[in-house]
Amino acid sequence: MKLSALLATAVVATLSFTSVSTAQAQFTPKRPLEIAVHAGPGSGNDVFARALITVIDKNKLSPVRIQVANKPGGGSTTAAAYLASKAGNENTLGVFTNIWITDPLVSAEATNPLTSMTPVALVIREPGLIAVKADSPYKTLQDFIDAAKAAPGKLSQSGGSVLARENVLRQLLMGATGADWQFISFPSGGERLSALLGGHVNMMIVEPGEATSQVRSGAMRVIAAVADKRLPGFPDVPTLQEAGFNIPNLPQIRGIVAPPGTPKEVVAYYSDMIRKATETQEWKDYVAENGFEPAFTTPEETLKFITEYTEQLRGILEKAGIKLVAR
Repeated sequence: MKLSALLATAVVATLSFTSVSTAQAQFTPKRPLEIAVHAGPGSGNDVFARALITVIDKNKLSPVRIQVANKPGGGSTTAAAYLASKAGNENTLGVFTNIWITDPLVSAEATNPLTSMTPVALVIREPGLIAVKADSPYKTLQDFIDAAKAAPGKLSQSGGSVLARENVLRQLLMGATGADWQFISFPSGGERLSALLGGHVNMMIVEPGEATSQVRSGAMRVIAAVADKRLPGFPDVPTLQEAGFNIPNLPQIRGIVAPPGTPKEVVAYYSDMIRKATETQEWKDYVAENGFEPAFTTPEETLKFITEYTEQLRGILEKAGIKLVAR
């Protein structure tokens, strides 16, 4: 199943509101709620979690205080281990992204896969943009690829974890074109961006919201979109497929899971809370302003999505030549 079809199936399916409301009525949190994220303050996950909390607070959707618990380290490994240690806990949630799926597939240390957690909701997906510095000689992605083929290993790309979306896309592009360039990992988004704007690397993959401000300031040029169709904020930027690169699009997904063994009535309560938050105008504005795509799913739909997406990413990683861990 294609990724776009998989995501569409997950988003379109619905769960009876009556069943959620009935289960929800059996639980109400009494203690503060903690949302664990696998990166530090200011990271994409941290910003996402705090934006969600702000909307929940403003609309009085939670009777208790909600706080972020930053658990950086080892990609998703530290945060996943923390969530696993809270098995059955009714006051802990976690933000998951693609790396919660890819880490356990390739790292022996990642022993708490996303499939072991309790799904609550898929919330958004984020297209990506391939960008270069504004004064870069590369006007198109093909220009960059040609230069990388002419000088193997000389060009470079900034990014986060080597298991994150940007490096998987790099592997796919190199495999499809025969080009070769370096991947330089930085701990924060700010450092990745500074490396590009400072001329220390030649290319990076950014979120639409971040790219918009940099393009407007004249600091960055966007040369391709990692999306199924052109993005409204960048109508002149071709998708990878339009640019002639037939590789899978990998949106960054962000969603919510609970620890293993979380009771169904607890999951139903938090699912309903998040659903209500995503239906507010404040959240819709946040999604639109950042170029995200709304993707709310129920717990059942989220489980189906995680299961199928895990297998799809497994195939993509194998095709990219990345060694997988036998479990």
